[in-house]
Amino acid sequence: MNVVLSDRAIESLSDAPPNVRRAFEKQLRLLLSNLQHPSLHAKKYDESKDLWQARVSQSWRFYFTIINDTYRIEDVISHPK
Repeated sequence: MNVVLSDRAIESLSDAPPNVRRAFEKQLRLLLSNLQHPSLHAKKYDESKDLWQARVSQSWRFYFTIINDTYRIEDVISHPK
C-alpha cells in the first residue's frame, strides 16, 4: 500500500504538537502493515464518502480514504469530545 497526504492533512500536521506528529507517524506505519491493528481502532466513518477514521492518540484522529492500493490521508484533527 501507498500513502498520500492531502494538503489539508499536511497543514493540520504542521500545526499539530510534536508529540502528535510522532504518534501519527507511528500509527501510519501500523496502518501500512495492518488496517485492523487494535491500536488504530480504524472504522468506517462515513459510508457515503468511503471515509475512514483511525486513532492517532486518545485525543487525536486521522481520516482517510482507500483508493486502489493507496491510503489518502484527508485530515488529522483533535478529537471532539
